[in-house]
Amino acid sequence: MANKKNVLLCVTGGIAVFKAASLTSQLSQRGYNVKVMMTESAMKFVTPLTFQTLSRNPVYNDTFDEKDPSGVAHIDLADWADIVLIAPATANMIGKIANGLADDMISTTLLATTAPVMVAPAMNVHMFEHPSVKANMERLAIYGYRFIEPGEGLLACGYVGKGRLAEPEEIIRAVNQYFIEKSKQPLTGQHILITAGPTREKVDPVRFFTNRSSGKMGYALAEVAQSLGARVTLISGPTALPDPFGVEVVRITSAKEMFHVVMKQYESSDVVIKSAAVADYQPKEVFTQKLKKKDTTLSIEMERTQDILQELGKQKQHQVLVGFAAETNDVEKYAKEKLERKNLDIVVANNVSEQGSGFDGDTNKVVIYGKDGHRIESELVSKKEIAKLVFAEITRYTKGKTEK
Repeated sequence: MANKKNVLLCVTGGIAVFKAASLTSQLSQRGYNVKVMMTESAMKFVTPLTFQTLSRNPVYNDTFDEKDPSGVAHIDLADWADIVLIAPATANMIGKIANGLADDMISTTLLATTAPVMVAPAMNVHMFEHPSVKANMERLAIYGYRFIEPGEGLLACGYVGKGRLAEPEEIIRAVNQYFIEKSKQPLTGQHILITAGPTREKVDPVRFFTNRSSGKMGYALAEVAQSLGARVTLISGPTALPDPFGVEVVRITSAKEMFHVVMKQYESSDVVIKSAAVADYQPKEVFTQKLKKKDTTLSIEMERTQDILQELGKQKQHQVLVGFAAETNDVEKYAKEKLERKNLDIVVANNVSEQGSGFDGDTNKVVIYGKDGHRIESELVSKKEIAKLVFAEITRYTKGKTEK
């Protein structure tokens, strides 16, 4: 079951730490590689030596105690983990990570990891029900953290209620189930490269040309791809959106910057989805000083930007290349022309002049055209539902190519 998966067990302070020792032993017996990280308060309940003996690995507790000068321990551990498990998770640690605080090794590592995180809370029943604790857990759930519900019963403090750390067997079942689900995900092992948002083409230190793209479609695609097991790189122009959980985000500003980052990542990508609204033109001259207002008209000479999608089509080898066609008229005509002209495998077309289907909204209505002649049309639905439909089409198209 475990297939030598790496579990980073983060142990925070509470009487339930004794269960974490049993959890470490059982995870190791089931074939998981376990490394343990402890807070100072956790070490007051059970010594690091206990976890070292049970896991047969060093125990980590001090961000500044770098045993290996060739690396940075909390970054190396964040990258090493296939899954991060916080058990027990105190209200204090839940509050820290929900608010982006990093004042010890565990909270610092959690900000650095892109691995999935499971949280097993353990605390007094009234603490567990406190509005701030619930709000912090809800925020973490939005970020993609998974929770293992605490049990009910007699707590160490003497109260009876919900707050007791789940039993080790229950926690292990949750970990096992995660890896079972992951092994069945259709995009496991694939690198998906997605572009999103607008670009900004600078005129002078205070002005730029841009467009109305919010990036919501590209971010929805990144979230869905990650949930389907892919390793996702999202190259994003300027947006107000938070980074999707578990997704590598590279932020750029201009079309030129996006071109260079995309081309650098292209060879290692299995699927590339160009959903960004990249500027077609940029000012031929960028002024170093602010242009002053005049009584006459102003003309700015524009030149073409590099066509990223066309260049990807020229260099395409094994990749599945997906483009977007945002049009206001003759949608099918222009979409099919783009599919052919830019050597795409799939094009997602929409009429941005239609109500609910334009830029900056939460919904979209598209028609998807495949190089193999397949066509599918959606209703007006959320952009996340559109993203699911796009990946269903990618999976169908890839399967068809493999069977030929």
